[in-house]
Amino acid sequence: MKIKKTNAARILDNLKIPYDIKTYEVDLDDLSAIHVAASTGMDVKMVFKTLVCRGDKTGVLMACIPGDGELDFKALAKASGNKSVEMVALKEVLGLTGYIRGGCSPLGAKKNYPVFLDESSGNWDTIAISAGIRGQQLLLSPDDLVKAVNAILGKLIR
Repeated sequence: MKIKKTNAARILDNLKIPYDIKTYEVDLDDLSAIHVAASTGMDVKMVFKTLVCRGDKTGVLMACIPGDGELDFKALAKASGNKSVEMVALKEVLGLTGYIRGGCSPLGAKKNYPVFLDESSGNWDTIAISAGIRGQQLLLSPDDLVKAVNAILGKLIR
């Protein structure tokens, strides 16, 4: 599979943050982080999926959680200063972020939305996030992701 330089990768280049790119075969019937982990030979807990949410006070925000994790909406609401948080409707994701399902990255969205990163990222030297397209993951240190997007760490999964 050919590697494509994405906006997310260019942002890391501009910030002089080291990263690797890992490619995988896309299965349109299974866009899950679990599939990505299996396809790349990575532990599913180090493959972080990016969920686009909306808070009742702050508006759109992103949550990056382990591939097998389930987002705790109450925890995200508390971390983000909202009373409640819900997932953005799938049909809104492209318009808000510029990304499609299965290729949503916390880097390089149309706007700089607040990013919340599950604290379990600190269990790993390297985590994987979407490069902004299906079939490509960026591997970088959790600390570098925090720096790149000013992520706020917290316990975000049940």
